[in-house]
Amino acid sequence: MSVLNGTGARDERALITPEGVDLRVRVAGPGERLSALMIDAALIIGITIVSLLLCFGAGWVMGFRNGEFLLVIVMIGGFLLRNAWFIAFELTPYAATPGKRATGLRVAARNGGRLSAGAILARNGMRELELFLPLTMVFGGGGEGVDGWLYLAGVIWAGVFALFPLFNRDHLRVGDLVAGTWVVHAPKATLLRDMVDDQPVLAADFAFTLAQLDAYGVKELHVLEDVLRKADRKVMAAVAARIRAKISWTAGEYEMDRAFLQAYYTAVRGRLETRMLLGRRKLDKFDRD
Repeated sequence: MSVLNGTGARDERALITPEGVDLRVRVAGPGERLSALMIDAALIIGITIVSLLLCFGAGWVMGFRNGEFLLVIVMIGGFLLRNAWFIAFELTPYAATPGKRATGLRVAARNGGRLSAGAILARNGMRELELFLPLTMVFGGGGEGVDGWLYLAGVIWAGVFALFPLFNRDHLRVGDLVAGTWVVHAPKATLLRDMVDDQPVLAADFAFTLAQLDAYGVKELHVLEDVLRKADRKVMAAVAARIRAKISWTAGEYEMDRAFLQAYYTAVRGRLETRMLLGRRKLDKFDRD
């Protein structure tokens, strides 16, 4: 998937899928990203406070009075929690933390490819340098002399990183630049029933093998549904050609592109729904059993 310059709304970007479909996504603004971060931060702080109370309570019951040691344990736990929080949630198929999901956002690769674990680790590793380290300097600094300069450096550092998304077109933070990611709106997609009911006999006219049906997953099915709804002849011809090449399908002499796409859509959807009954769903064409 390659990225083109957006020509619509201010934050709209055009994406061209490997199937040749022009999709449009909207990048998240700084305010939306901040809202998601605040939700995640509130959840992390809540979990940290509960953990803190449990640790000190357990230590008190067991007669352990070394509060400094328990505090160190909680600080280490907090570091692991906040990093595991973002990494673990963004490694899921949703590619979003609870805060991002609540605000309708998700992380995506800017080159249009699959979001890799390395990119997720990189963008979240940078968060320590962008946010938590300067905050530590700010709240741990103050005073005169060296401490005063340290406090000032922390304020400037935090300010530069906090304002960075305001001064680039895609509202990227430094972690996004390093990892090659961006945060985009992720409206909930549904597979509508009437797409299957349009021509219910088509699937019977095309004999697809299981290997051909497993070549694509839910993500591609959403794209194919959009193609069929728009019914643009040139786009359907391009998509049909790509799918035929992908699944090694030889078109018949009188085979129509729309009929082929409708049949393949219906068959793939039926295959995915069957596999869901067995507890397994193919997320996209990169997903492997």
